Amino acid sequence: MFNLAGKCAVVVGGTSGIGKAIALGLASAGANVVGSSRSKEGVDNLADALEADGRKTLRIPSDVLDRQSLQRLHDAVLSAFGRVDILVNSAGITKRVPTLDCSEELWQSIMNVNLNGTLRACQIFGGTMLKQRKGRIINIASLSTFVAFHEVAAYGASKAAVGALTRSLAVEWAPFGICVNAIAPGIFPTDLNRELLDSARGRELITRTPMARFGTVEEVVGTALLLASDESAFTTGQIIAVDGGFLASGVNQ
Repeated sequence: MFNLAGKCAVVVGGTSGIGKAIALGLASAGANVVGSSRSKEGVDNLADALEADGRKTLRIPSDVLDRQSLQRLHDAVLSAFGRVDILVNSAGITKRVPTLDCSEELWQSIMNVNLNGTLRACQIFGGTMLKQRKGRIINIASLSTFVAFHEVAAYGASKAAVGALTRSLAVEWAPFGICVNAIAPGIFPTDLNRELLDSARGRELITRTPMARFGTVEEVVGTALLLASDESAFTTGQIIAVDGGFLASGVNQ
């Protein structure tokens, strides 16, 4: 099961954190993987690891704010591999700030990366999947797709919108053999959120998580493999939480 041999996967935001773990996981299941981000160093480091695992890849940085860079990434992947079977959208940013103090510039910058960047990649790679009449798209949502977190309104709004976009594309593209789903990770310390977690906020999140610990990014990989594989051919429009029971929890003690 979950055999991805011969598949081509693109992971946008795939050179660090959850995106990198998913990229390496897809490769371990047999896929050729292209991980991309703004970091040339990150792209090269990931490519080194993929090639050491015997996979084919490309070394192409991209920026989700720049549609042309995503188009170049797409065109290079199509030229090298002839198709794209799997797209993972993992680029994201956040900033903690009281909502009254959140400038329009900060609000728009978070929306532009988390929501608009996901849309850009879905449009560019999804167009090719429509022609293929087959594809798998995995967006990275968040617990804040479902519940509010203190003083990160822009991030929460962007991730709620990613959930809505995921469902909308799933309905629209299902007749063309494309499954569009999302993963909502629980609390996984990464460079994006580590500073926020090293505080009373982190202690509260542990308390509210029935497993009483943070996750590791590798614990997202199994869900990604399911959603990327043919075993999930009748699963679309879903947002799967990998959260140690956080969303299921009321009172833990």
